[in-house]
Parts: sequence; C-alpha cells; structure tokens
Amino acid sequence: MKDLFGQAILDYQTNNSPEDLITETTISQEDEMSVAYLFRSHAEMPLLEQKALELARGKVLDVGCGAGSHSLYLQNKRNLQVTSIDISTNAIQACTLRGLKNAKVQDVMTLEDEKYDTILLLMNGAGMCGKLKYIPNFLLKLKSLLSPGGQILLDSSDIIYMFDDDEDGGKWIPTANHYYGEIVFNISYKGEKEKPFDWMFIDYNTLQNAALDNDLQCQLILEGKHYDYLAKLSF
Repeated sequence: MKDLFGQAILDYQTNNSPEDLITETTISQEDEMSVAYLFRSHAEMPLLEQKALELARGKVLDVGCGAGSHSLYLQNKRNLQVTSIDISTNAIQACTLRGLKNAKVQDVMTLEDEKYDTILLLMNGAGMCGKLKYIPNFLLKLKSLLSPGGQILLDSSDIIYMFDDDEDGGKWIPTANHYYGEIVFNISYKGEKEKPFDWMFIDYNTLQNAALDNDLQCQLILEGKHYDYLAKLSF
C-alpha cells in the first residue's frame, strides 16, 4: 500500500500542496474527492455522524479514524477517552499533529487485550472488511473488544439504487456471484495510483442478519435521506 489516502490527509494538515483525491469503483466512474471534507467540523457532518457522536459514551475506539475529526470532537468537546486507530501511517501522523492524544497505527483485527464501551465505524467503516464472507469474523472481533453493555455504532448505505431497473420492476445486478454491495476501489493522488482494494456497502437487513447470526443485537438508529443509515450493535 502506497498510503496515498493518508498522504492526502497529511498534505492537507501540513499545507503541503494538497490536491483532490481521484476515486473510481467497479460501479462508478472517476470522481474527485476534496480532502478538506475529511477535516469537517461537527456542524458540517451529516446527521448520521452527529447522532453517532451524541450516542458515544465511556471508553471509545474510533476504527479507521482517517483525519480524526470524529475523535477530536469526542476528545475535545465531550471529554471522552478516545483511542483512534487507522492502518495509514500518514493519517495517524496527521491526527497527532491535530492534537489527538491517543492515535496509533493499528489494524482492528490485530487489536488484543482491550475493552471499549463504544466502537465507532463511521463513514461506512464496516466496509473495511471488504467482502460479505468476512463479516462474521469481523463482527466477532469487534464483539470481543466490547465491554459488558458496550455498543458498536456504524453507518453504511444500501447501494441498490445504483443499479438499473429490470423488466420485472426489480434491479438488474450484473453478477449473482457476489453480494451487490461488494466493490473494488481505485484511488489516485498527485499522479500516483494506489493498489486497488476491496470495499463493501452493507444494507441494513443484511447487517441485521449477520449480527443475529453472531449473537449481536442490531438496532436501526437513524435513516438518512439517500439509502444510508446508522445502526447500533450490542450484546
């Protein structure tokens, strides 16, 4: 991994001539993403994210923290104890420069011997497991990191709307060999291309079924305006 996403974050933080990220997926054409969006204030965040930050309590783990905007709000405005993790070395460096007290390079799947009251997976954080077949192990890992009475707060989207209607009034999915929410991401930054990586958008019903299969309760907290939602998992 070239860590181009993290490089864009660090460039923005250090004012090192940041540029827009170029993203493309297996179901969407090339698009520009402003890195500034990752540095948004609480007031600029979508309502789903604001609600998740309102519900966060106790000892918090922010998984895939990126530029650290969610963690900073919880640390500075709500005085919560927050651990912020990301696999991007550049992103964690930027988080530290922004003032996060406990930001570290860490894959959540290798995190051991820790317990948290709230685990955050925002900006479609559950998608980091890549494919639906990995969801059971992913959820079991998160469950193992929860304190008694703890909660997992995550948002995602049902991307069924991106597919064309078929003759029967349903949706035409190009292949039945995999879950329609599974995509491949391509990212470019400053003329360099990142290695393609798997990502997943999981619809609420599929998430709920996966949670129940792994002895987790799943609650729909809030629905957005465009097929997106916030959910809480607990046991």
